[in-house]
Amino acid sequence: MSKKAVIVSGGELDEKLTLEILKRQDTGCVIAVDRGLKFLYFHKIVPDYIVGDLDSVSPEIVDYYRVQKNVPVRAHNPVKDASDTELAIRHAMTLGSKELLILGATGGRLDHLWANIQSLMIPFKAGIDAKIIDRQNLVRIIGGGETRLKKSEAYGQYFSVFPIGNEIFGFSISGAKYPLKNHTLTSDNSLCVSNEIAGDAMEAVIRFPSGEVILMETRDKDWE
Repeated sequence: MSKKAVIVSGGELDEKLTLEILKRQDTGCVIAVDRGLKFLYFHKIVPDYIVGDLDSVSPEIVDYYRVQKNVPVRAHNPVKDASDTELAIRHAMTLGSKELLILGATGGRLDHLWANIQSLMIPFKAGIDAKIIDRQNLVRIIGGGETRLKKSEAYGQYFSVFPIGNEIFGFSISGAKYPLKNHTLTSDNSLCVSNEIAGDAMEAVIRFPSGEVILMETRDKDWE
C-alpha cells in the first residue's frame, strides 16, 4: 500500500483543486468518507476504501463500488465516538500511510471543521505528516523546533499560528512582517493571525522549544 493517502471527506470540495490532486501520479491511496463518495462517483473515480457511517450517501452508490468495483467498505454505526474523518485518518494510519492529505474537511458546520482540525493531532502524535487543504487554506500542526515557510512554496499570502490549549513559551517568528522574539503564546488573543513573509525575505522561520501549534497558510479568493 502507498505511504501516501488522500482522504476525500464530506465537506466542501472545490472541483478543480480536488481533481488536480486526485489525478497526480503520487496520489497514493484514496479513502472516500461518506458524502465525499458522491463526488468520486460523479467524476467516475474509484477509491481504494470507503469509510464512515454512510448516512449521507445513497445505498445505490455504496453498492456500486462494493459490488461492481470490489472496493472495501468500512461501515460504522452512526452512533459512534468519532467523526467519519477521524475514522478515515485512523484507517489510513493502519495501512501504514506516512503522509495524509485531507480534502472536504472544511465548509459548512464549524463543529465539523473544528473536530477535523483537532483530529490532526492523531497522526501528528504518531509522526505522520497530515494536512487539511481547500482552495484557500492549508492547515497542519507543527511541534517544537524550527519550521521554515519558504516564500516560493507558500500556499498563500498569509500564515497564522494558534496554540492548542497550553501556553507556548519562547515563541519566535523571524523573516515576517510581524516578527516576534521569545514571546509567550496564549489562546486568549489573536496576535498571530494574518502574518506575512517580509517583502525582502525569502522565508519566515517559526521557532519554539516545545509544545504544538496549529499553523494555517491562507489566501484570499482572488489570490494568484
